[in-house]
Amino acid sequence: MSQDSTTVPETSRKLSGRRRREIVAVLLFSGGPIFESSIPLSVFGIDRQDAGVPRYRLLVCAGEDVPLRTTGGLELTAPYGLEALSRAGTVVVPAWRSITQPPPAAALDALRRAHEEGARIVGLCTGAFVLAAAGLLDGRPATTHWMYAPTLAKRYPSVHVDPRELFVDDGDVLTSAGTAAGIDLCLHIVRTDHGADAAGALARRLVVPPRRSGGQERYLDRSLPEEIGADPLAEVVAWALEHLHEQFDVEALAARAYMSRRTFDRRFRSLTGSAPLQWLITQRVLQAQRLLETSDYSVDEVAGRCGFRSPVALRGHFRRQLGSSPAAYRAAYRARRPQGGPVERTDRPDRLERADRPDRAEVIEPRSGDHSLPLRRQGAPGGPTGHSGHPPHHHHAPHPDPGKPESDVYAPRLPEQAAGRAPGRPSLPGQRERPVG
Repeated sequence: MSQDSTTVPETSRKLSGRRRREIVAVLLFSGGPIFESSIPLSVFGIDRQDAGVPRYRLLVCAGEDVPLRTTGGLELTAPYGLEALSRAGTVVVPAWRSITQPPPAAALDALRRAHEEGARIVGLCTGAFVLAAAGLLDGRPATTHWMYAPTLAKRYPSVHVDPRELFVDDGDVLTSAGTAAGIDLCLHIVRTDHGADAAGALARRLVVPPRRSGGQERYLDRSLPEEIGADPLAEVVAWALEHLHEQFDVEALAARAYMSRRTFDRRFRSLTGSAPLQWLITQRVLQAQRLLETSDYSVDEVAGRCGFRSPVALRGHFRRQLGSSPAAYRAAYRARRPQGGPVERTDRPDRLERADRPDRAEVIEPRSGDHSLPLRRQGAPGGPTGHSGHPPHHHHAPHPDPGKPESDVYAPRLPEQAAGRAPGRPSLPGQRERPVG
């Protein structure tokens, strides 16, 4: 379940007699990043009852008997050990130091015991690897930072890894993507326990949005598991990345791998954590982003150079993944880009694209002496739409209302020009950035 879902999986598991729902244990390991480690400490460890946030009782526990060194060489001292996990109704693993190292056996045993006794288990970012090593994610949907999602899927093939989600709530086991997505999941837990008002009050104290739309898709890169070099599919994947400008489909990739489509789909999913068609579309959209940022190719030309069969296909997939049209994305990017940035081609520097609607673009000719760019005031974009094959509790943000205008376009005139003054450096309206998860 993503952060925008309106339904919550069943969580009413009976706790053993010694555990209390209001007690949250945070399990720390040496080498863990301090930011991720501090998120549950801040959310669950500070008394904010004056703001309307019910109080939790926090137990900070050491997951191993070694000095807990973290980012920058800082050394932490946890007041509790693994034995304190036996009192907690919620156990949070905020991060794990290395996705290539196995977690301590004693910590894994403690997590399994906590889950068996009804505790809610939470993994933030690479903490999902600890939950997977304990067997708590077997047969379940889960997520982690998009960089590590392919490795998680390959190492633990029984886990249904979805690299697109900011977090996944599977009832008694929850996982999140990296960094800021950990805050999203902790706010979701507060919302589940005490309602939207409490979560909203906490979000105001933390100066973060109570809910973020969308998922990790807008942050994805050409991420592949580190072990891919030893896999027979590595050559096919490398070929696909080098030939994104060509029109080919998954059937062509399966043929290059000398596999049936069914076998190729299964092998590819185990290697990368996503279906081959979804992976291919994501890579084409990423390539379109790069061309929109670094070239003056029209949207139609970008579609052709990224292997889309038509500009309409590019616009549809681009909007689903990034929440805006290609032309609007380029305009917003150029408004933020420092002057003098590189472009690959400038056939008509005096022509600028704008798109009020995703299915048509209008070319506007700037007036003489007018150096401003057409800007698009971005609202909250809708998140990715649901895809077939997801568990029924896995929800995505809906598309924006197609009948509602998505953006306003500022008139391409400088404020000093409107006031009759000589043109100077463009004064651009501020744009609200999306927080990075």
